[in-house]
Amino acid sequence: MYGHVEKLAQEIRKGAASVDGVEAILWQVPETLQEDVLSKMSAPPKSDAPIITPNELAEADGFIFGFPTRFGMMAAQFKAFLDATGGLWRTQQLAGKPAGIFYSTGSQGGGQETTALTAITQLVHHGMIFVPIGYTFGAGMFEMENVKGGSPYGAGTFAGDGSRQPTELELGQAFHQGKYIAAISKKLKGPAAA
Repeated sequence: MYGHVEKLAQEIRKGAASVDGVEAILWQVPETLQEDVLSKMSAPPKSDAPIITPNELAEADGFIFGFPTRFGMMAAQFKAFLDATGGLWRTQQLAGKPAGIFYSTGSQGGGQETTALTAITQLVHHGMIFVPIGYTFGAGMFEMENVKGGSPYGAGTFAGDGSRQPTELELGQAFHQGKYIAAISKKLKGPAAA
């Protein structure tokens, strides 16, 4: 709603695109809230990233899904989008594809890890392969002097009242996640057929 997930997504896209031979595309899911509701919430204008349809997921070799957290779970807009993927589930078009998760919460106790854990069920039912970043971000995972979102499940940030922006460390973790999962996706896809 306030652009925090998009900022992380932009860094993730840059990280994924840094892997040779990988094309990274940024999409957004359809908004479910009415314009007057968004206005009352002081939401800024939406991103110019294209709106994805469920069937477009089948074209990708891997995914890194990002969403704001609502009560320790993915936002309803993203859940509604995934609920519309029944046809893909029925034909198992997403099975075997790697997928990561990243998120934004309002506070440190806002449920970053529970958001990841509850989102994994969506991946499991599709047969996707959940790819966490673990502790591959190195020393950045152990930062204790500054507030930092994210976890071994994926990159993250804290939005607070909407005014706090992702820090350089959080953006670095997002770039790392993009690069890490893109490399795994590339390995899983294997060499192009001749």
